[in-house]
Formats: sequence, C-alpha cells, structure tokens
Amino acid sequence: MTIHKTDEALGFLPLPGDNGKPITVVGTDAIRDSFDETCLQQAINSRMAPGVTDVVLNPDAHAGYGAPVGCVMISPTHIYPGPVGVDIKCSMSLLQLDIPEDAIVDKATRRALINAIVERTPTGAGRGQRSVKKGRHVDELIGIPAVTEGATARVCQALGIPPEWALRCEDSTHTGHDGTYGALRTRLDWILAQGRIRNFADKIGQLGSYGGGNHFGECEITRITDRPWARDTAKSFGLQDGKVSFLSHCGSRGFGNLLAQGQFKDLENKFRTWGTPFPAGDKQLVYAPLGTPEADAYLDDMALGANFATVNHLLINALVLEAFQEVLPGAKGQLVYFISHNIAREEIVDGRKSWVHRKGATRAIPGGHFSLAGTPFASTGHPILLPGNPRDGSVVMVAKAGAERTAWSVNHGAGRRMGRKHAARTLNQQAIDADFDTHDILSNCRKYPIDEAPDAYKDFPEVLRSVESAGLAETVAKLQARFVIKDEAAADD
Repeated sequence: MTIHKTDEALGFLPLPGDNGKPITVVGTDAIRDSFDETCLQQAINSRMAPGVTDVVLNPDAHAGYGAPVGCVMISPTHIYPGPVGVDIKCSMSLLQLDIPEDAIVDKATRRALINAIVERTPTGAGRGQRSVKKGRHVDELIGIPAVTEGATARVCQALGIPPEWALRCEDSTHTGHDGTYGALRTRLDWILAQGRIRNFADKIGQLGSYGGGNHFGECEITRITDRPWARDTAKSFGLQDGKVSFLSHCGSRGFGNLLAQGQFKDLENKFRTWGTPFPAGDKQLVYAPLGTPEADAYLDDMALGANFATVNHLLINALVLEAFQEVLPGAKGQLVYFISHNIAREEIVDGRKSWVHRKGATRAIPGGHFSLAGTPFASTGHPILLPGNPRDGSVVMVAKAGAERTAWSVNHGAGRRMGRKHAARTLNQQAIDADFDTHDILSNCRKYPIDEAPDAYKDFPEVLRSVESAGLAETVAKLQARFVIKDEAAADD
C-alpha cells in the first residue's frame, strides 16, 4: 500500500483498483512512514464499507477498533459504532485560571494541589465519587437527567457546575434519534429494565472521575504564541498568557463502555441473523442503515454516553477549580472549551447531510462558518485542544479554511507509536522518571505509567508541523505541563 504525496503534508491512499475516491492522508514524510500496514488496511476497509463516501487519515493515526484511531469516516446513509469506539465522546477540556505561574513554582504547593485534586477526582477503572473524600455525591435523582439531557441548567445547578460553561462546549446536550430527550429516557428505561447495566448507580457515581490508560488531568502554564493574530484570538478564547490552566482528557467511563459493548453485540447478532457479511470480514465494522430501528437504538445509546461524558468533564473542571481554591484562596477559573474526539455528528459535507464519524479526530471549524453562528466563537473559530505529552507540551489551535479538505477535522493528539506491551518491554522506567524530574514535572503516581511515557507516542512537534503545513489549523497557545494526574493501574482504552 503506497501513499501518494501531493504536498509537503498532504497525500492520498488509493483504493484497490482505484475503485472510488481515495483516502485523504495528512502527514509529512516522517509521519507517513509511521503508519503501519494494519492502520492503512483498516483505513481501506473503512472506506470500502457500505455507504462510506470519504475517509481521512490524520497524522496521529494508528491501528484501532475496526477503523484506525485518528481517522474521519463519512456516510450520509449509515451509522458505524466502530469509528466512534468504546469510549463514547472521549474528549478534551481546558480550564483557564487567573493564577500566575510563579504561584506554583514551589513543589510543596504543587503537591498540595495534586492532593486536593485527587481527593475530589478519582482515577482508574471502576472508581467513582464514593472513593474520594471531597467529591460530589451523584445519585440516580440527578444521574438520570445528566445522561438523558446533558449539561442543562438544572443538571449544572444540581452538581455545582457554572451553567455558563455549557456555552463553551462543542455540544452541551444530546437528544435522541428523533431530536427529543424523551427518546433517551425511554431508551434508558428499557436498558435498565433489561438489566443491560446492572450497576447503574455505581456507573452514575463515576461522574466527575478520570479513567485509566491515556486519560489524565494536567496542570499547565499557558504560553500564547508570538504571532500578530494570536493575542486577539487567545483573548476571545479566554486564554491568559503566563497563567495556570488545567487540561483534562476523559470520556463516558464505564457507562459509555457498557453502552458501546452492548451495541457491538446487538449488531453482530443482527448481521449473523440477516446473513450479512461483515465489511472486510471485520465484525468491528458493523453498521446500521439510517432510519432503521437498529440505527435509532445506536444513536440513542451514543447520545446517552455523550451526555455522560459532557457532564463528567464539566464536573471534573468544577472540582479542579474547587481544589485550586482550597490551596490558593481567591483563585478564579473559566472553561475555555470542551471538545470531543470520539463521536459521530450530523454535519454538512460537500453540500449534503452526512454522519461524520471522528475516531480519535477533532472537529476543526474556522471563523465565519455557519455552524458557529450564535456561539462565542463565530468570528474566530472554536478552540482546538490537542494534547501532546507532558514533556513536549500540548497546544490550543484554531482552524483555517483549508480544514474543509479534511471534513473540518484535525488529529486528536500525538498518537501512539508503540503498543502498551511494546512500550513496557522497550522503555526504561528509571529513565522516564528521571525525564520528568529534569523537566520539573510532578505526578500523583509513584512511578509514571511506562505505557504512557512520552516516548510511547509519536513526535508531537512533527505531528503539529503536519497540521500547520497542510493548512488545516494554526497554534494559538502552547501548554507547558507542571504536574500530571494519572491512573497507575492497567489501561482501559
């Protein structure tokens, strides 16, 4: 399989026999060389699946669940669970605080902040608010509206989330397949009656918590880039140069995972009942034609998981702000943005309504686009939050008009270059911990998870160079890590 280069950071992967529109590939020479055969084959399988009109491979792409992580898949006629994944609406959020960087130079202060945060936001599979001293108790009375409505005013008020933060979400609320909350309540009642989620109270209790694997909370220093337009854009985003910010990566936790796994099982059984072959023989590429009961059920389950993820992030940020205020009284904070990278959204592509599946991919809409009308970002474009790694930093970007070539999408981060087992076999724990000491980055972990080490991921500066060289987005600010909240236990992708 050969990627044909068309520009410094753009190319295409033709389909077998040139049978249809090729796959758009974003990446410099160094990045293109990082795509293995499994990743490329999954991209081809995804592009040739029924109803799929376009696939984009981003520079962070690597082999995933049916479709590559780091891809965009578009269909006007079908919905695919695989290119959303098992962590429905895994997302990024950024909280900007008014704390100057010199206030957290002292390691004792950072340790106090780490302790205050982990007393409120648990990490790891199965852990919820009951496992921490100072969390929020979330019961079914508020948990049901949270998953059936998302970040509505009553949900935010009940959980102590500033309601204005909902205006700074890619989507603060999701409705059912028919555009109503009622469809989601009906679907949830059916799920609970069928016993598909037997420990619903425990799953709801995970609101306000991080997962394992690549999920994290990270204290940053915001550095606005030295570009003439960047200051104005950063101001509109609410970024403050030289001040403390907090970046979070998490999703729909155990609740979303159970919903996704149930959908895969349902559709696999349907395919076998119908005698329908799996695309490329891969059961992870099951699908449902839009308008069918199967598609409606998936859209409802995806919305339930997405609402959980939204409220989860906003609650995490409220708890993090509370922790900073405990250690540094008087601290104030404002949500910059909350944006997903594991979701299917109905959008206009090439003048046609289509479902844009972003699997490890981030929406990238520039200023002036009709979809941002009425939002705080109508003139600038919305913030794009791209995590790199603690050592090399992360960035806030804004889309350019060239993002239309990639279905208004960019990557979701650096992307793995090593599998978890490979990283554990190859990397050195002492060297990883020494690297963090050298860069004065603290962590809540006794030993930083070896499979999450910076060197387990692709070269982040080269990934960013691919995005900027392709004309998709520009960097507004860089984020320099000061401490990291991670789970030391085994990963839960």
